[in-house]
Amino acid sequence: MSQTEVSTVTPPLVPLGTLIGRELRSENVEKPIIRYGQAALAKKGEDYFLINPDCHRTPGNPSTSFSVFAIFDGHNGISAAVFAKEHLLNNILSAVPESSSREEWLLALPRALVAGFVKTDIEFQQKGESSGTTVTLVVIDGWTVTAACVGDSRCVLDTQGGVVSDLTVDHRLEENEEERARVTASGGEVGRLNVFGGNEVGPLRCWPGGLCLSRSIGDTDVGEFIVPVPHVKQVKLSDAGGRLIIASDGIWDALSSEAAAKACRGLPADLAAKLVVKEALRSRGLKDDTTCVVVDIIPSVHPVLPPMTQKKHHGLSGLLFGKKSHNLASKSSKLSAVGAVEELFEEGSAMLAERLGKDFPMNPDSGLFRCAICQVDHPANEGLSLNSGTFFSPSSKPWEGPFLCANCRRKKDAMEGKRPIKPTFSI
Repeated sequence: MSQTEVSTVTPPLVPLGTLIGRELRSENVEKPIIRYGQAALAKKGEDYFLINPDCHRTPGNPSTSFSVFAIFDGHNGISAAVFAKEHLLNNILSAVPESSSREEWLLALPRALVAGFVKTDIEFQQKGESSGTTVTLVVIDGWTVTAACVGDSRCVLDTQGGVVSDLTVDHRLEENEEERARVTASGGEVGRLNVFGGNEVGPLRCWPGGLCLSRSIGDTDVGEFIVPVPHVKQVKLSDAGGRLIIASDGIWDALSSEAAAKACRGLPADLAAKLVVKEALRSRGLKDDTTCVVVDIIPSVHPVLPPMTQKKHHGLSGLLFGKKSHNLASKSSKLSAVGAVEELFEEGSAMLAERLGKDFPMNPDSGLFRCAICQVDHPANEGLSLNSGTFFSPSSKPWEGPFLCANCRRKKDAMEGKRPIKPTFSI
C-alpha cells in the first residue's frame, strides 16, 4: 500500500477516554498476559534493572494492577543508578493525584513521569556524588504502554506483522542536533576531546565533565544543563499484543532496533532476552555492560506469542509514529495507519513550562500550594508559579502554571541556564 493510499484511510482522532471506555465495555477484550525475561553481561558492573509486574494503582486492589520495567545504565560509578532504581518509581507515583480513575491515571502519568524524574535528580544531587545514570522506564497498564527515557538506553516495540518502532529517543549529543543547541543555549560547551597536537577524537561531549549525553539523572559535576526531563511516549496496542525490548546501550551499540527484534522473534521472552545479549556479544564483543529485558504483551486467549512474519519496512515505522507532539490537555490520539498501535501522547521538550501543565493545585484541607515536582505543600510566599517572573510584579502572572517551591524553582532555572551552575550539597 502506498503512502498516499494509507493516508486516505486514516480515521479521525479518537479521545483517550473513548478508547479506554470501549476497552472497558467490550466483553471480548480482556487484560493481556505479561511475560518477561532478562539477561545481562557485565563489563563494569554499572547496569541495573527493575522488574515489578504487580504494581497497583489502588493499594491492595488487584483489578488496578499495572507493570513496570526499567533499565538504569550508570556511569562514573553505580550510585546514581542504584538511587534511581530505589526511588524513581515511588517519586513518579507520588505525583499522580490520589483516587484517580484508570482514565485519569493514564492521563496524569506523562506529567507524573516528568515530576518523578526531576525530583529523583534533585534528591540524588543533594548527596554530593558525581555519578550519573541513563533511565528507560516503561509502564504497562492493560494495552496501554508508556515509556519515559533520559540518555541512550532504548525501548523498542515489535508488533504483529514485523513492524519495529522506537518508543524512546536517544539523547546522545553526537546524533541529536536539537539537544546540542539546547545545551549550548543553556551555557554548556559541546565539542570532542582534544588530544596532544590539537586533534579531536571521539564523540561530541558536553564540557565541563565530558559527558556524551544531554540528559541523565545525576552528573552534578557536568552542569545542570544536562537535564533529567524525560522524553515520554504513550501508545495503545491492539488486542493482538506486541513485544518490548528494553536494553542498555551495550545492546544498541551492537544491534539496530530491527536487528534485535528480528533476532528473537518467535521465542519466549526469557530465551529472547538471552539471545539478544548473545547476538550483541557476537557482533561487537563485550565492550560495555550489556543488559536486556524482553516483555511480551499477549492476548489472554493466545497465551503464546506466535512467530511474526518479517516485512519490508520502507518507512512504515514513520507512518506508525509521527514526530508530532501531542498536548496532554487535548486528550487526543492518532490511529496507526497499520492498525496495530494508537498513539496517545508524545512530548520530548526539556522545558518544564511545557511539561507540567497549567493547573495550580491547592490542598483544600490546609490552604497550602503543592509543588508540582517535590509534591510538598508550601505557603504561597515560599514559592512561585512556574510561569511567573523572578519576583511578583504587575507584569508577571504568578498564579498561572503549576506551583514550584523555591528549591524546585532554582532547579528549573539552572536547567535553563538562568542562574550560575553551582550545585549545593547537603551534609
